[in-house]
Amino acid sequence: MAGFLPVSRADMEARGWDQCDFVYIIGDAYVDHPTFGHAIISRVLESRGYRVGIIPQPDWKDPESIRVLGTPRLGFLVMGGNMDPMVNHYTVSKRRRSYDYFSPGGKMGLRPDYATVVYCNLIRRSYRDVPILIGGIEASLRRLAHYDYWSDRLKRSILLDSQADLLMYGMGERSIVEIADALDSGLSVRDLTFIRGTVYKARSLADVYDYTLLPSYGEMTADRRKYAESFAVQYRNTDPFSGGTLAEPYDDHTFVVQNPPQAPLTTQEMDDVYDLPYMRTCHPMYEKDGGIDAIKEVKFSLQSCRGCFGGCSFCALTFHQGRIIQARSHESLLKEAELLTRDPDFKGYIHDVGGPTANFRRPACDKQLTHGACRDKQCLFPAPCKNLIADHSDYLSLLRKLRALPGVKKVFIRSGIRFDYLLADRDDSFFRELVKHHVSGQLKVAPEHISDRVLRLMGKPDNAVYERFLDKYFRLCRQEGKEQYVVPYLMSSHPGSTLKEAIELAEYLHRHHLNPEQVSDFYPTPSTISTVMYYTGLDPRTMQPVYVATNPHEKAMQRALIQYRNPKNYDLVHEALVKAGRTDLIGYDKNCLIRPRRTGQAPQRKKPHKK
Repeated sequence: MAGFLPVSRADMEARGWDQCDFVYIIGDAYVDHPTFGHAIISRVLESRGYRVGIIPQPDWKDPESIRVLGTPRLGFLVMGGNMDPMVNHYTVSKRRRSYDYFSPGGKMGLRPDYATVVYCNLIRRSYRDVPILIGGIEASLRRLAHYDYWSDRLKRSILLDSQADLLMYGMGERSIVEIADALDSGLSVRDLTFIRGTVYKARSLADVYDYTLLPSYGEMTADRRKYAESFAVQYRNTDPFSGGTLAEPYDDHTFVVQNPPQAPLTTQEMDDVYDLPYMRTCHPMYEKDGGIDAIKEVKFSLQSCRGCFGGCSFCALTFHQGRIIQARSHESLLKEAELLTRDPDFKGYIHDVGGPTANFRRPACDKQLTHGACRDKQCLFPAPCKNLIADHSDYLSLLRKLRALPGVKKVFIRSGIRFDYLLADRDDSFFRELVKHHVSGQLKVAPEHISDRVLRLMGKPDNAVYERFLDKYFRLCRQEGKEQYVVPYLMSSHPGSTLKEAIELAEYLHRHHLNPEQVSDFYPTPSTISTVMYYTGLDPRTMQPVYVATNPHEKAMQRALIQYRNPKNYDLVHEALVKAGRTDLIGYDKNCLIRPRRTGQAPQRKKPHKK
């Protein structure tokens, strides 16, 4: 039956349902589009004959809000949202955000902090014995003990705090079908200990075979080094070919057991997922509120691939989607693009064709297809692996086909471009056509920093690689007669960055006459290498000490240095330069960042923050 899945009893009755097989509780508004995890999982289940109802953004203070669809036959599914709820709610300085792109009209406050835990505990108050299955980015990255930046402590596995029965991590199309079929066959949720890509609770390890025992939660809370050691083991077990079973002990004789990851989807399986009958928009109940802003960015974009072998330390993709690239076929993408051209709101512009990294359309090397990604080596860092196959020919062919579609005026690439991979390709054809056809005036890239010391901790290439990329990009722009620019994404206060490195970055920007608008302060989100550094002061890959700026004032100085031209940042920049012994950069010389204060000039004061 075409249309949105039921969100009310009336919707169920219209379909002739007396009961749902699964009730899906989500922290976002209901958007039936394949860039939203809840849309994919619900449509995959529907395609297998299961009845799924959706309860979007229930009132977590009212138990009745999760009863509106009745008791599900097989279980509740719970997801905190497409974005981690805490990142959705708070800036890196822990100030409450004022706008929620995943809620109707941008209204903030329609989901709780730590949404998955709150929703599950609400369910347990009414449904003591109904299975609860959790998934999505919030659950995936908190599947084992993890550092929680917002409470500034090490937290237990979300599986324990939520009282859920089973956790699905990563991309869950395979695991959700296996779970649904097992429950439908009559198996108890307590017996579902064999499904890859899941995490479960156990009172004993007697029936768990060939596992690695991680440090206990008690050991990790007592010794941060133990947490760094544990994370290093976890990171080496994120590959579906080489990853093993992990067991994390807790003090009450409970174990949290993580099964190996699910195998990556084949191209045909990816196509099948994206060819499902999505409505491709938000539920009409949100029209009165102005709709859902999150759909506007992706409505006319195409998801080409999944996974990322870039290996940036501050990114959780290795933990969530994995390092093996999974790509859709040209036929599937062209079919979806033709759907876009028939949309009344389509103006001829495809906004993006990409994924986590747009120009990754194949695994890094042929070995990954049979043996997986290397446990202790990265594909691009510190330099491209000798086995790396840098080849943009398939991506280029796809883009040419999309450009040729009737009704398509322009195809842009707005996902991240990995510039070191681009340079590793000896064939310039893609680079030339990127410049000629796919840049909307400005190409967004992410060098993140210019200090090689910081870049190494970030898992990013040396600054010289970025410089080579810029030289080639602008040379190609001139050859094509195009005046186009680069917007660099930069990060302040990443572990390893002291005031010295922050000043080096400011000097670089000064020399190159750059005034970046895109600046982010490092945000310690769960389950990244960089977050482990932030919490433990150790690089889990080497166990070597790392300097970490945790003082909010020092972090503010590092951020201000990147935007030293802004008059509001003058006092912070001045203080940082004095503190670092770099008063040579205060003056009237061409190399100076700021001028001295005029005699009698009072320090600038920031206005107090209004809540």
